[in-house]
Amino acid sequence: MKNYTITVNGNVYDVVVEEGASTGAPVAAKAPAAPKAAPKAAPAAAPKASGSAGSVKIEAGAAGKVFKIEAGVGKAVKAGEAVVIIEAMKMEIPVVAPQDGTVASIEVSVGDAVEAGAVLATMN
Repeated sequence: MKNYTITVNGNVYDVVVEEGASTGAPVAAKAPAAPKAAPKAAPAAAPKASGSAGSVKIEAGAAGKVFKIEAGVGKAVKAGEAVVIIEAMKMEIPVVAPQDGTVASIEVSVGDAVEAGAVLATMN
C-alpha cells in the first residue's frame, strides 16, 4: 500500500492505494479522508475605501470577481442583508452581513478578483 496526499480544488485528501498481487499496478483506492483545511488566502494589501475598519469582518465565501457593491460606508444593515455580490462560475453570490450593524469600510472595488476568505468589508 502507498499513501498519497492529493489536492483537488483547494481541498486536501489523504489517499491509500493498494497494489495488485499479480501486476503491481494500482487496483483500488479507498475513500478519501475528510478534506483538510486549505491554506487561507493572503489578506488584501490595503483598504480601498476611506474610513476606519470595523471590528466585524465580512469575508468572501468563494473565489470570484466583485460584481456589485450593495452597501456603502456608513449604511446600516441587518443580519442577512447583502453587502457585496461576487460572481463565480456565472453565478451571482451575495455576501451578507453576519449581524445587524453599520458598514465601516469596503475593502474591494467592482471588478476585483478575490479569493475565498478574503475580507470584502468590515462593520461595527
